[in-house]
Amino acid sequence: MAVAKTLTDAKTKLLDASLQVIRCKGYAATSVDDLCRAAGVTKGAFFHHFKSKEDMAVASAAHFGAMAEGLFSHAGYRDLADPLDRLLGYVDFRKSILRGEVSHFTCLLGTLVQEAYETNPAIRAACDQYISAHAATVEADIVEVMRVRGMVPGWTASSLALYIQSVLQGSFILAKAKHGPAVAADCIDHLRRYLELLFINNKGGLRND
Repeated sequence: MAVAKTLTDAKTKLLDASLQVIRCKGYAATSVDDLCRAAGVTKGAFFHHFKSKEDMAVASAAHFGAMAEGLFSHAGYRDLADPLDRLLGYVDFRKSILRGEVSHFTCLLGTLVQEAYETNPAIRAACDQYISAHAATVEADIVEVMRVRGMVPGWTASSLALYIQSVLQGSFILAKAKHGPAVAADCIDHLRRYLELLFINNKGGLRND
């Protein structure tokens, strides 16, 4: 039992370490030695759990997706009754977590897929799966906003949910380029204003073609 627990702990330590190391150094520049050193485990422990660095990256995407799901599902805005308040609350929450070093708040999935979308199909597919799953939770609130407000626009809730994710991912790229969260916060403010214009200033069933 103690041996099994130690092995499980080693895997968790490696996955937790991967979230920070890859977001800081990038996938290509991160070595197995880097991950083992950050996790405080041996290379033997690494290869007990993962066949390769690519295999670990796929598992890291799932680990990050589960962590994000827990974070957002328990955020205060989820308790708001009005779906528009929940949608805007989501945007506000994304801004509120722009804290610490850039690598602390940027998205592992976005970091991975930017590097590996062409060379590592398994990593690309995993990133797509968890980015899409997160976008689907935002889409559900958009659907409710459209229903409550009687909107029949010329765009889909799915496309808007993905647009929101593209703004967020783009803001992380700019934060990396400028080495700080201020530009990301500005982008998120613009996103919120856009959503307010779209839903608050657009009355009823007007088409947004």
